[in-house]
Amino acid sequence: MCCGPWHGGTPAPTAEALMRSRYSAYVMGLADYLIATWHPGMRPTELNLDLGGAPKPTWLGLTVKRHENPTPDTAVVEFVARLRYGGGSAKKMHEVSRFVREDGRWYYVDGDVD
Repeated sequence: MCCGPWHGGTPAPTAEALMRSRYSAYVMGLADYLIATWHPGMRPTELNLDLGGAPKPTWLGLTVKRHENPTPDTAVVEFVARLRYGGGSAKKMHEVSRFVREDGRWYYVDGDVD
């Protein structure tokens, strides 16, 4: 798996690699990894990927639209993830995410979803 090293603790080399590994973590249900890669000032104390009995999403794919580094330690990654809930029709989640690098590690800060 391409993201295995990042899921295993090796820092992702770019914000885009981190974003892709976070997508994979959602697919695989790796809540601890998602929390660990959220910026400490923004991360939730817990992340429940069990949607309270609601159907879990089936992740269908990821397309990275752009990856920019305004500075060496900040990045923006725009992506579209495709998913489906239960037997419903496929949906698109479009997000422009912000990342920062601290002490050699990239962290997800937040994102604008539309």
